[in-house]
Amino acid sequence: MCQTWRIGKESDVFTFPQAAEPLISAFSIAFSRRTFQRVGVLILGAILSLRRRTITAMLGAVGPAARGHWSDFHRVFSRAAWSPWTLGRVLAGLILERIPAEQPGVIPVDDTAVQHKGKRVYGKGRHYDAIRSTHGHTVWVWGHKWVTVAINVKFPFASRPWALPVLCALYRPEELNRAEGRRHKTPIRLTMQLVAALIHWFPRRTFILVGDGGDASHELARFCHRHRRHVTLVSRFHADANLYDPPSAN
Repeated sequence: MCQTWRIGKESDVFTFPQAAEPLISAFSIAFSRRTFQRVGVLILGAILSLRRRTITAMLGAVGPAARGHWSDFHRVFSRAAWSPWTLGRVLAGLILERIPAEQPGVIPVDDTAVQHKGKRVYGKGRHYDAIRSTHGHTVWVWGHKWVTVAINVKFPFASRPWALPVLCALYRPEELNRAEGRRHKTPIRLTMQLVAALIHWFPRRTFILVGDGGDASHELARFCHRHRRHVTLVSRFHADANLYDPPSAN
């Protein structure tokens, strides 16, 4: 069943499934009214597009519903003021509402290298690409490195849980941070920042943080031990790891 959701001018009318409308509307608090109208068009375009989901492809998918100049939609990402933290909080809340309160939320964390060769791309650097690298061949990419935290969700049509990304942070090269007078944050510290946000937003929830060998660090282990009432760390151990009991209260 579908109902009409009006975006933009009176003539800009398209339909969303009725069940999806409250989910999409929940994100409106992160945007101004005008920006959210354009975001609604882009969401519809992302659903309808069968090609790579660039802004141009999404606008082509919605056709006449994309009223206005194409640059207005590009400005949603380049000029408009909105916070991904607000979007992440809303999305995480919608997901956790569908997970029983007594059940811990499983939150995988990973970093992803995305290639960007443009001269004016902010925050780019040389990063290790774990996906395309092998034991005998190391692949490096020039672009962005994103640290992403997701929440695992089980769907009846899938045999394995799906990791739905809710928060991400851009890792900036140390040279860039030094040039801009910003304190450098390692991927581990960015992970701690993202997890701390979830703990702060949902203090009554417990989480299981799942990472790979890169997350098997003393710093992250100490962070999780300090917040052990809220989060448990599961990660690969290093082959030469020495295990000890946590320090006593005394």
